[in-house]
Amino acid sequence: MSVRAELSRWLAGETPGCVERDVRCASASGLHRMAYTQWGEADNPNVLICVHGLTRNGRDFDELARAMASEYRVICPDVVGRGRSDWLRDPSSYVFPQYVADLMVLLARLDVESVHWLGTSMGGVIGMWIASQEDSPIARLVLNDVGPLIPVDSLRLIGEYVGRAPKFESYEDAEKYVRLVSEPFGRLTDAQWRHLTEFSLQHAADGRLEMRYDPAIGDPFRHELSAGDVNLWPIYDCIRCPTLVVRGADSTVLTRDTLHEMAIRGPRPQTAEIPGAGHAPMFLDASQIAVVRDFLLIG
Repeated sequence: MSVRAELSRWLAGETPGCVERDVRCASASGLHRMAYTQWGEADNPNVLICVHGLTRNGRDFDELARAMASEYRVICPDVVGRGRSDWLRDPSSYVFPQYVADLMVLLARLDVESVHWLGTSMGGVIGMWIASQEDSPIARLVLNDVGPLIPVDSLRLIGEYVGRAPKFESYEDAEKYVRLVSEPFGRLTDAQWRHLTEFSLQHAADGRLEMRYDPAIGDPFRHELSAGDVNLWPIYDCIRCPTLVVRGADSTVLTRDTLHEMAIRGPRPQTAEIPGAGHAPMFLDASQIAVVRDFLLIG
C-alpha cells in the first residue's frame, strides 16, 4: 500500500485490530471529547493503559498493543488537544490536573478494579500522580524515560518546537520534520518513521498537512519553564505499586543519576536502559516490547 493510501486510511480511522472510542470529559470552559484506541477483547478485565508523550498520540503504541492484546484489553488514549481528541477552548487548561481528571474519567468508564499503566514522558507523569494516591487503581506502573526530577534545560529544548504550527506541502516534507524533532527516539527503520509520521498528521483547512495537535498545548508548558527543574519527588515517594523505569541510554530528560536515586526511593522500581535511544524509547521493536512484557506479565 502506498504512503498516501496508508495516510488516507489513518485519517479515515481505519486500522485492523483496533476500535476507536471516546469518552466525554469536562474542563472549566466546558465539555470535551477524549478519544482512545482499544485493542484486544472488549470484555477482558485485564486492562493496560498506555499514555503518550507531550506532542504525540495513542497510536505510538500500536506495535506494543498488538503484542499485548492477547493478554490485555489495551487502551491508548489521545490526551486532550492531541490526535483525535478535542481541543480545549481555554489553552490554560492544558495542564496536568486536567489530564489526570480526564484519565480518571476514562478509568471510570472502563469499570475495572485495577489497571496496569505505561506512560511515556507526560504519560508517565500522569501515571505517577494517579499511582501516588491512596487506593490508586494502578496495580503496576511503567515509567518510560521520565522521573521525579526533570532538568529544565531538557524541557527548554522540547519547548523550542512544542506549539509550532508548521504546514507541509507534501508527506515527504512532513516526515523530514518528524524525523528531525523526534531524533532522540533512536535508530528507527523507515517503516517505523513512516508509522509515526502518518499518525502525527491531519489535513489543514488549506489542504496542506499539519501536525495533529493543538499548538496551544505549548503555552502552559513554556510558562512553567520559569519555575526551573521539575521536582516530583514527594509524589514519587508515595508510589507503592510494583514499578519499572525504562530509560533511553542517551536521555537528557531522565538522567542516570536520577534513575539511580529512583531505584532506592519510593516504589524501589526495577530499571532498564535502552541503548541507542534518548527521549524516549518508542517500543516499536520486539526487544523493547519484551522489556515491558516481561515486567507486566512475569514481574
